[in-house]
Amino acid sequence: MLDTLLPVLTEIVLTPWGLAVLGLCVGSFLNVVVHRLPLMLEAQWKIDAAAMLEQTMPASVGTPTEVISLSKPRSRCPACGHQIRWFENIPVVSWLLLRGKCSACGTGISVRYPLIELATAALFAACGWHFGSASTTLLWCGFVATLVAAAAIDWDTTLLPDDLTLPLLWAGLVASALGWNLQVADAVWGAVAGYLSLWSVYWLFKLTTGKEGMGYGDFKLLAALGAWLGAPMILPIVLGSSVIGAVVGIGMKVSGKLREGVYVPFGPFLAGAGLVVTLAGSARVMSWLGWA
Repeated sequence: MLDTLLPVLTEIVLTPWGLAVLGLCVGSFLNVVVHRLPLMLEAQWKIDAAAMLEQTMPASVGTPTEVISLSKPRSRCPACGHQIRWFENIPVVSWLLLRGKCSACGTGISVRYPLIELATAALFAACGWHFGSASTTLLWCGFVATLVAAAAIDWDTTLLPDDLTLPLLWAGLVASALGWNLQVADAVWGAVAGYLSLWSVYWLFKLTTGKEGMGYGDFKLLAALGAWLGAPMILPIVLGSSVIGAVVGIGMKVSGKLREGVYVPFGPFLAGAGLVVTLAGSARVMSWLGWA
């Protein structure tokens, strides 16, 4: 019975609607990643720094039983400590039923939680429509999910964690080696072009102004996008990210949210442009630029 049921379930999951449901669940997990991964990295950095300086572990890190991971402790309200029960953690639905508030203390729950879940669901469905019902569509869903998490973390912290960018880069290269995506040479040169393009801009800007215009995480993210999409897509991604960044920057300036000295991370715009190029397809992007 399992032999006959499994292909049917797989076929259902790989439809755009099935992938949308999967995206809601993955989006809920991404909210955990976005919140906890920076805290985990900060705690580990403090431990590493203390070890290198031959000091005791800082009290702010906490005892080993209190160290945060992606699975522990259970999700809880940051205001009152109320543990989130399973029926309060259903993607989007629970937020709506709770009216965006903690059931215990009434503290507001950010609307960004359901927005990330809905965005991930929409992007997974878009992958289903664009790539079809092939099993490799799940690979692209993983690619999309990583970009969503990286963009949200960078927006919050101006940090693009190596824990996300480097696995994304290697996954693109391995996928090409296994024949699931680009030719190996195209993926390798895409990664090289992605890294060197922003690396060159970084050093040109620093040598002429004495300031750092972006972080190394941006180089690694664009290298990962190049490994998945190929070298010809690097320029469209950079152009697209610049346009998105300009629009967002103007909007923040008009609304008063962009103030003097405030650093706006570039990673979310790279991720956004990468998603557009991915779902539009290289042929359409080339025609947009008049290269076809």
